[in-house]
Amino acid sequence: MEALRCCIANPRSFLLGLLLLLASAVFFTEAKVHHHEFVVQATPVKRLCKTHNTITVNGQFPGPTLEVYNGDTLVIKVTNRARYNVTIHWHGIRQMRTGWADGPEFVTQCPIRPGGSYTYRFTIQGQEGTLWWHAHSSWLRATVYGALIIRPTPGTSYPFTKPKRETTLLLGEWWDANPIDVVRQATRTGAAPNVSDAYTINGQPGDLYNCSSKDTVIVPIDSGETNLLRVVNSALNQELFFTVANHKLIVVGADASYTKPFTTSVLMLGPGQTTDVLITGNQPPARYYIAARAYQSAQGAPFDNTTTTAILDYKSAPCPAKKGVSTTPVFPSLPAFNDTATATAFSNSFRSPRKVEVPTDIDENLFFTVGLGLNRCPPNFKSSQCQGPNGTRFTASMNNVSFVFPSSFSLLQAYQQGIPGVFTTDFPAAPPVKFDYTGNVSRSLWQPVPGTKVYKLKYGSKVQVVLQGTSIFTAENHPIHLHGYDFYIIAEGFGNFNPSTDTSKFNLVDPPLRNTVAVPVNGWAVIRFVADNPGVWLMHCHLDVHITWGLAMAFLVENGVGALQSIEPPPADLPLC
Repeated sequence: MEALRCCIANPRSFLLGLLLLLASAVFFTEAKVHHHEFVVQATPVKRLCKTHNTITVNGQFPGPTLEVYNGDTLVIKVTNRARYNVTIHWHGIRQMRTGWADGPEFVTQCPIRPGGSYTYRFTIQGQEGTLWWHAHSSWLRATVYGALIIRPTPGTSYPFTKPKRETTLLLGEWWDANPIDVVRQATRTGAAPNVSDAYTINGQPGDLYNCSSKDTVIVPIDSGETNLLRVVNSALNQELFFTVANHKLIVVGADASYTKPFTTSVLMLGPGQTTDVLITGNQPPARYYIAARAYQSAQGAPFDNTTTTAILDYKSAPCPAKKGVSTTPVFPSLPAFNDTATATAFSNSFRSPRKVEVPTDIDENLFFTVGLGLNRCPPNFKSSQCQGPNGTRFTASMNNVSFVFPSSFSLLQAYQQGIPGVFTTDFPAAPPVKFDYTGNVSRSLWQPVPGTKVYKLKYGSKVQVVLQGTSIFTAENHPIHLHGYDFYIIAEGFGNFNPSTDTSKFNLVDPPLRNTVAVPVNGWAVIRFVADNPGVWLMHCHLDVHITWGLAMAFLVENGVGALQSIEPPPADLPLC
């Protein structure tokens, strides 16, 4: 009562309090629950002149776009009518206390078996921008993926001029084969899998491929208008350059976090990464190619060297049917496949829009090597099973541990129920042997140790991870994704990370906030985050061939104090193993 008299005595404070109360009431009444049904099923899809029985969601390739507002809740029932096990991962969603909905197979759940179903429930908290969803089981995400658009909370707006229109562009890879057969053959032989036959934009290869021109994606624009392009690299195994002929792009967001705007003519996205850009119709009315092709950092490794295209089409451009008028779209200049300088310049341009609270007083200072390896051929294997270099089998690891996924329980289930023998908590905080990581590495270090090891973190601990690439077999740019978290990328560099000198490069003022970091070829990246989300969270290379080989680990973040710092109980329909 005394407080009420005080407020009434100060009308300005009372009015301000009332307005805040009304604003919060509006927010909570407008936060919605969106219900969706995803049916995973085989669907005839024709690309490159040939029809395949492709695994899709709801018969769509790519799958449905989910559009929500910051603060909304998604309830998505996934029914599996395909012949493979499946899970769905909501890439980049923080999943605060809802780790059971994160999706990676045998990490936070057992797979949804053919004929089964599972309902994912989670709330968007403090995220705005472009994310996406995809299968997280074997190589199904080659075709099982779609966009997840998070708009600003009702009553708020973008921190940039509202675009006239928005277009989502999902960059993908297409095999003229069943992707599951491709990875299974590689697993049988120990060799690298066959590369893709095409790249795609919104599922379409574009004009430069056979039998593809009539379905090339058209992106409309009008002279003078500024539009938003939401670009997602949903390719399975390839980092990609992206550009639009004769047009500059203003980067305003990445991985559902806003960025300090910067202008560029080319993007480089690793699989898993998203970039939001503004494009203005300031060129002569015509048709201009939007194009994407490989950034290939691994020397000597085979890759798909084709180019996918869509068309930026000015509404006032000459009609394609008009005689004597050239309507061939203007073709862009693309970087060379191995143009690491362009990829690096792009990556180094990212900043947060303002000063941010970067974790300091680090509790966990971790150093993880990431790279490939070769396993010697086991004595009981035939030569046909060891078709890697010099009769070996390809492998990959972090800190010399090649991650082995469980097969009878998920890691989260085993932790929550105290089931022994599923995993150990001895993932090393640093490599077991120090060596010249990016130099000429001794062959004795090329064969990692298989294991299902996690690293335990106390709730609220401040974590720094140095991700150090290696040159074992071949150096390569690795897009490393951490589930359940965003993190600040405070520095990147080439060669071996030197704690004595490279700390001077740390940006502790306005580093970008991401969920996937492209660790430079023969280089390193440093990330920081606060372990404020209890559960088991996978960290892995988002080149799926590498996670297949074991380039992964998991953090086990313990519960804190009370219900709000603890993971929710598992849902009743959690799939059984």
